[in-house]
Amino acid sequence: MELEEQIMGIIINAGQSRSLCFEALHSAKAGDFADADEKMKQAQHFAREAHLVQTQLIEADEGEGKTKMTLVMVHAQDHLMTSILAKELVTELLDIYRTRH
Repeated sequence: MELEEQIMGIIINAGQSRSLCFEALHSAKAGDFADADEKMKQAQHFAREAHLVQTQLIEADEGEGKTKMTLVMVHAQDHLMTSILAKELVTELLDIYRTRH
């Protein structure tokens, strides 16, 4: 797989994960915890896919700077970190919503 395809894979999967996390939050706000749980499960799947590609890129680089750093690569990392933060935050918010229902 080409480097650009790998980077786009991170962006797409991380973005999908983040979107699903917030869809889960909206479901929980409406009291639909089964849907919220399913969306979080789906979000985790996409997060794993993004993280797998990131890990492959890190392993290929071997800490030696073999991989050229580009703006789109930084953008992909930003998407991944944002999706991880969204997952952590939404997980906590779902717990709060559960205690109120």
